[in-house]
Amino acid sequence: MKLASCLFSMLLFAAQLGAASGDEEAVRDMVKRYADARDVSDPKAIGALFTEDADQLVSSGEWRRGRDALVRGMLASSARETGKRVLAVESVRFVDHDVAIADARYEIGDRKMWSTFIMKRGPNGWRIQAIRNMLPTAQSTPRAGAAR
Repeated sequence: MKLASCLFSMLLFAAQLGAASGDEEAVRDMVKRYADARDVSDPKAIGALFTEDADQLVSSGEWRRGRDALVRGMLASSARETGKRVLAVESVRFVDHDVAIADARYEIGDRKMWSTFIMKRGPNGWRIQAIRNMLPTAQSTPRAGAAR
């Protein structure tokens, strides 16, 4: 009986690892689908990626709230941008079974940024709930005697 219990536990653990791996791929795929939809400026494809209450804080400081505002803002910024959009996911972390954070390097032409995607799994699979775009600043040198 102990052997059967041990085997069952091992199978359950292996199934959970497989599910997590599939979830990570799904989250990474959402970032790819986001970049693809932005590149072709497809409002339906962009909108389908987000939850209804999604928001985005862009590097200019504009805060877009709600799916419709996100789509409008993304289409407008894509029309102004030049250069190829490249998003390379560096890490995916699950803060809950149905909530993931994906951090990606984000480049458009000469602009090099970071983007953080917060995703939530719902009845229709993974959707983006929030995006935070960040422009790195030059590292400052700490002042002598400054607390760390």
